[in-house]
Amino acid sequence: MSSEFNENDYSSKMDKSIQSLKKDISTLRTGRANASMLDTVKVDVYGQMMPIEQLATVSVPEARMISIQVWDKANTALIDSAVQKSELGINPQIDGQIIRLRIPDLTEERRKDLIKILKNMGEKGKVSIRNIRREANEDLKKKLKDKILTEDENKNFEKNIQKITDESIANIDKILIDKEKEILQIWINSTTLPLLWMVMEGGENQEIKLEILVI
Repeated sequence: MSSEFNENDYSSKMDKSIQSLKKDISTLRTGRANASMLDTVKVDVYGQMMPIEQLATVSVPEARMISIQVWDKANTALIDSAVQKSELGINPQIDGQIIRLRIPDLTEERRKDLIKILKNMGEKGKVSIRNIRREANEDLKKKLKDKILTEDENKNFEKNIQKITDESIANIDKILIDKEKEILQIWINSTTLPLLWMVMEGGENQEIKLEILVI
């Protein structure tokens, strides 16, 4: 009788929800270059709105730079315009059919805003997971009522669904922690490091929470 309820279906739904969350989070602009930042940018070309990845080769040659190698020269200006009109806040640099996007430093205010946005995304992701759990439990109640499942089978499935839910929530928490660390990282060029030390020496008791990475 237990074959009438497949917990893997709900586990798969939770996995898809987490993957969707990861994709959304990857579009947040941090101080580090990430090709996924361009996923939300659509280009008005060939009579339709197309993603940049279908019009060019996107790569990350440096920690703070995205390179866009446009296949059709005629689309260079269109991609440039789409990037400038997006919410990325980046000014493209054009060199023939290559568009370079240098990722600017994040201000302290912008970092705080990003963390708020990140936490809101995470909460929505958790709500989605809990909704799937509720859907599974309602399915179990119905099957128990219809005598498709026994009491013991119902309890076992409920425990399994709760375990999958807890694991999914923990997964989301880890994703949020990792992304928050990325937002709080400072990417600097080694030539500017002496200047940074001079600034830091100005406050001996100041608590430094940002992670400093030299590129």
